[in-house]
Amino acid sequence: MTSSQARLKQIAGRTAITVATLVIVVTIIVAGLWNYRATLGELAWPTYPEYEARPDAVTLTWLGVSTLLFDDGETQILIDGFISRPSVVDIVFDVPVRSEVAQINQVLDQYEMRRLAAIIPVHSHFDHAMDIGAIANRSSASILGSESTARIAQGAGVPDDQIVIVEDDSEYQFGAFTIRLLRSRHAPIGWGGTVPFDGEIGTPLELPAPVSAWRTGEVYSIVISHADGTTVVQGSAGFRPGALDDVDADVLLLGTWGLKSLGRDYTEQYWLAMITATGAKRILPIHFDDYTRPFGRIELPPRILDDFVDAAGWLDEFRNIWDTDSRLFLPEFGRRVVLYPPPLPEA
Repeated sequence: MTSSQARLKQIAGRTAITVATLVIVVTIIVAGLWNYRATLGELAWPTYPEYEARPDAVTLTWLGVSTLLFDDGETQILIDGFISRPSVVDIVFDVPVRSEVAQINQVLDQYEMRRLAAIIPVHSHFDHAMDIGAIANRSSASILGSESTARIAQGAGVPDDQIVIVEDDSEYQFGAFTIRLLRSRHAPIGWGGTVPFDGEIGTPLELPAPVSAWRTGEVYSIVISHADGTTVVQGSAGFRPGALDDVDADVLLLGTWGLKSLGRDYTEQYWLAMITATGAKRILPIHFDDYTRPFGRIELPPRILDDFVDAAGWLDEFRNIWDTDSRLFLPEFGRRVVLYPPPLPEA
């Protein structure tokens, strides 16, 4: 071996050691940032109050992110349908994924979803609408949403008579529930104030598919009215100023993902457009948990992605400034709560 070859071998060896060291250091830093999370214990909010459950009381069960089951004893309404949970690797590398049908079957049985009348995604991203087709195929429920939502259902083979493309200002009746879908906006949480995976789904979405295939489509505020009360579901922390000015709500389920990055001023305008505008007295945050965790495992996301504890502090401030008669509650995964207080007994 010549001296020049030995020199090159020495340089190559040093380079390999340097690269390996850098990879190890970067891996340690990324792992540290990923695991640097706030905990739910840092939040001072109480859980939702216990009310006596009449057989026909409207109940709510939060199933993580913004998947919500409403039930009045006769009719069930499911907002979103996100049971399968792609991993962070699947999301980062856009790996094709599919619905986990065995887990979906288990969840439908565990939470007694045997009277589903409607499945309504707030928009068509995977973390809201990934499993709507699989759920609809295991029930007779209608899927309500945009044309993009319809493409998800069609790709899963949902019969056409179960797919409803909503029209502006229309009301939909399911048992004693009246549903209105009001056009809203997705929170601008992408690079430079963009919306991740924005756009429409133009053809039936067949699985497996990468998470980027689930495009936003139309974004809705969902108003769910019942004789007992009215709830607004805001799955994304985006909003249209004035869109809810004619809505009187008792409960508001408030999407919070990304509020920290959007800032305090934005969050205040969001509060005014959601809570102050509707007069809601009971507010529960949703879509604050890490949606890459397995179904049922509720953790806050890494602080590098979103700091819900800081955003929660802002919400407390705005409640104390603008709506002192409202209260913030922390939802508990899988806990069935009576949504509206029972009427006081007559004197």
